[in-house]
Amino acid sequence: MQFHVKINEVKNTDQLEDAWSLADFKELMTRFEVPDAETVKDNEVKDFLFMAINEFEPRESAAIVLDYKLSDQLTEGQIDNISLEMLSEKMAEKYTEIDLHKPLFEVNQLLYKAYNGKFPHIQINVIDLELSTNEEGAEFNKEVVLKAFSQGLSDNNLLHRLFGDQLEGKVPFPEAEGIVWELKEKGDDHYEVITSEKWLTKEEVVKTEFDAVVVLYDENAAEA
Repeated sequence: MQFHVKINEVKNTDQLEDAWSLADFKELMTRFEVPDAETVKDNEVKDFLFMAINEFEPRESAAIVLDYKLSDQLTEGQIDNISLEMLSEKMAEKYTEIDLHKPLFEVNQLLYKAYNGKFPHIQINVIDLELSTNEEGAEFNKEVVLKAFSQGLSDNNLLHRLFGDQLEGKVPFPEAEGIVWELKEKGDDHYEVITSEKWLTKEEVVKTEFDAVVVLYDENAAEA
């Protein structure tokens, strides 16, 4: 598939919109033992939660939030280990399971804000791009978009170094789902891609407008 790509902006931020809902905060207030949590006004919930979090040791707070966010994906032992490591390590970039990078970022940033900086400061990238094609029936999913815009990145970029065969369609690329945290269609061929700073920096964008050929893995062709 052939695409025309235009990378308009790569914006660095430490905020992921809608990472936590009011319902999340209320449930966490209960877990952090806020007295009479049900009587707290909605516009005061976050402040009360942050005060409650500060009554606990950082590692203990990390374990509580991790358990709430990821107990269906992590064992008790894994939560215990991560709660210690994330005090000094950027687990949202370092953890081996890429699919968990986004929720680990959400946990880290909640605790970073609550403790006013006791946890690592992690940044993410919001990429504004235009992507168009004359290919009929082309699907604009995370894998396709990632393969297209990555062709504007430096050869030294981590994506090229770790996932060269995947980007070229030689092998399956399930990791794309975890690398691209969010893909938002903005209309008129505009898309917004949110990903970890781990995967690219502004300086690694060496082409801002270019044509890209995207090859999807073909299991039948690989077996032939």
